[in-house]
Amino acid sequence: MLTQTWQKNDKKAHILIWIFSAIVFLAVTILDKITLDVNLGFNPHIFAMLSAGVNSIVSVLLIVGLVFVKQKKYQLHKNTMMFTMALSVLFLVFYIAHHLFTGETKYGDINHDGLLSDDEISLAGTMRYVYYVIISTHVTLAGIVMPFVLYSAYRGLTGEFSLHKKLVRYTFPIWLYVAVTGVIVYLMISPYYM
Repeated sequence: MLTQTWQKNDKKAHILIWIFSAIVFLAVTILDKITLDVNLGFNPHIFAMLSAGVNSIVSVLLIVGLVFVKQKKYQLHKNTMMFTMALSVLFLVFYIAHHLFTGETKYGDINHDGLLSDDEISLAGTMRYVYYVIISTHVTLAGIVMPFVLYSAYRGLTGEFSLHKKLVRYTFPIWLYVAVTGVIVYLMISPYYM
């Protein structure tokens, strides 16, 4: 079993976790409405591809972390999960960069004019509804799970393993769903990138 890495300070942890979660939520929400008209010299949709790549790695590492903890390889589990959290921060940077430099892409917008004609909606068919269900659950759960991921990490790092275990029972499947659906969303929307 691992020992405590951080000194327990619930009051400070609550404040920091909720401030960080609120800042990220506001940044994503506000910056999603802003598009910078800047010529980067490369296709800014590369940020979406990088986000999907990071989400793929996060998905695998979440499962690897679960395997390590089931095998009682607690130090490997901790290292894997801390690396997974660092990759999630990198994902966030790529996500924000993508939206800042490309704006919104609409599913089915074949001619890339930002509008969906009746023909484009018809061509997208029922997959358009599938996409909207996946993206809406992905975005909603991503916003909800972040503070729980941080609380789970905090409980593990402070040596409160029974609380950590209780939290990750719910946090893990949601985080895994968010990571996997992030890749699916990219695969579904990327054909409509300019």
